[in-house]
Amino acid sequence: MKKSYIGILLGALVLTACKKLDQVPQSTALRDQVFNSESGLKLYTNSFYGMDFLPKNSTSQDAMSDYLAVKAVENFIRDGAYAANTSSGWTWTDLRNINYFIQNCNDPAVPVAVRNNYLGIARYFRAYFYMEKVKRFGDVPWIGKPLTTDDALLTAGRDKRELVMDSVLADLDFACTNIQAANDQSRTTITKWVAYAYKSRVCLFEGTYRKYHTELNLTGSASKWLEQSAAAADQIIKNGGFSLNTAGGPGVSYRQVFTSTAPLANEVLQAAVADVNLGVLNEANWWWTSGTYGAKASFTRTFINTYLNLDGTPFTNNPAYTTMLFKDEVKNRDLRLKQTIRSQDYKRISNGQQVPAPPVFSYTFTGYQPIKWTLDDVYFDAGALNTNSVALFRYAEVLLNYAEAKAELGTLTNADWALTVGALRARAGITGGLTTKPVTADPYLIANYFPNISDPTILEIRRERGIELSLEGLRFPDILRWKRGELMEKEWNGFYVPALVTPMDLNEDGILDVAFYQGTRPSPAVSGVTYVDVSPKIGSAVNSQLLKNGTSGELIWMSEIPRKWTDKNYLYPIPLNDLQRNPNLKQNQGWN
Repeated sequence: MKKSYIGILLGALVLTACKKLDQVPQSTALRDQVFNSESGLKLYTNSFYGMDFLPKNSTSQDAMSDYLAVKAVENFIRDGAYAANTSSGWTWTDLRNINYFIQNCNDPAVPVAVRNNYLGIARYFRAYFYMEKVKRFGDVPWIGKPLTTDDALLTAGRDKRELVMDSVLADLDFACTNIQAANDQSRTTITKWVAYAYKSRVCLFEGTYRKYHTELNLTGSASKWLEQSAAAADQIIKNGGFSLNTAGGPGVSYRQVFTSTAPLANEVLQAAVADVNLGVLNEANWWWTSGTYGAKASFTRTFINTYLNLDGTPFTNNPAYTTMLFKDEVKNRDLRLKQTIRSQDYKRISNGQQVPAPPVFSYTFTGYQPIKWTLDDVYFDAGALNTNSVALFRYAEVLLNYAEAKAELGTLTNADWALTVGALRARAGITGGLTTKPVTADPYLIANYFPNISDPTILEIRRERGIELSLEGLRFPDILRWKRGELMEKEWNGFYVPALVTPMDLNEDGILDVAFYQGTRPSPAVSGVTYVDVSPKIGSAVNSQLLKNGTSGELIWMSEIPRKWTDKNYLYPIPLNDLQRNPNLKQNQGWN
């Protein structure tokens, strides 16, 4: 990728400047060489793509979320296990690099429109930097220039959220107006449409955060942000030329977006792209199919229950759902389900041959083993070998941002519904409820996820967002902005087990896959069956893998480690070292 050469090129530029020290001071020479030509501006702004605050080619960003059981509970949600002395993220080096460019990109030798294009890119990255800080810490200092070592701002306090977010919005508006590129075929750089997509994401976050976090006393300005979100998404919908991938039909088109080597340009606005020749690869298979390397992240049954039936009705309308076996509950469901977890006819490739691949309990705790980002050939399991691109912005998210912003404003029409949620569900093979807004609130969603929401449309958009955007790094921010942190305390439950020592055929291929027992491992063992001990204790140690009713019921994982969410968890604490250097920052409420 072009980004891999950025450090080399900047180094060469510095060396060139050093050779001219007898003519001009180094800083002046370097500045002039960068800022007096479009090639210099492009080289400088290319360096922004490698900054630490940006998402990398990682497919494990939802590891801390409400819908994944993982092998260890994060300290952040363990009572008393996280504090200011373990916090992190208060780093500002990247901002100085961006601000230096913005301050110095003013050479009249470069046409104004060209300068504004690169200023737009720089201000996009500054907005991204600040949005990450606000999500993590709330109020932060707004710094709009590169600081010197004696600058008073180094010991200043934090600015109000309103000032910082208004500045973020101004940066994004400038980026949307001035970035010239509308189409990058590689889908690796910031274009006008990426800026609009990010604006829609930011404004949706801020609008709903202000609406539901009433303690901020900012509810009166929530609508402005929601309107901005809808307007930014609308620009892409009407003028961007994007569409949902439907190649191959509803049974494969969704997962293609996540397993394709080249980004699917009709749906993906920006991606992190792999390159075998440069050794730029991702570790999706290693992370999702390793019993030791990854988090063994597995979906919970509570979340899997939210996938609709193919006819568009809630799966949980069937009173038998609570004791339904895995092999049955995955049938006749939203086709994204079988493209997201191992089920039914899923197969892997080993030595060139397709082999059945049911959930494997050395990789999963709940039975709902993700496949969304993994490649099917077992070759890719052995390390960071994946060649699939990682989508950073998708048209599907743009549609959902538009739908949610308008629903929160109370202006979503049936036509809007059909354009957004209806289109996403149609792509997933769902046949009912595609053209008109729902009129009945699903009691399952209210009871298990959103007890304070009664609007059927908002409930269904939240359902859709969870399913469509699962494992894409957006779930925890959604929980924060909806003020539903309590979801982080939900039980990590798995599929239903009717009895002990009864092998189960999970994918109905005639081969028995797994059995659960207590005490002594059954002997003789059935060949090929994985036996999982669900005894309350193994030796003297508490067992993390149990059955809810003792000898039957849903699988339960790590219930012995309580997870705790209080209002302070909506923000991280300012790291202790930074607070000691600058006491004027003051600590976020509830942390010490």
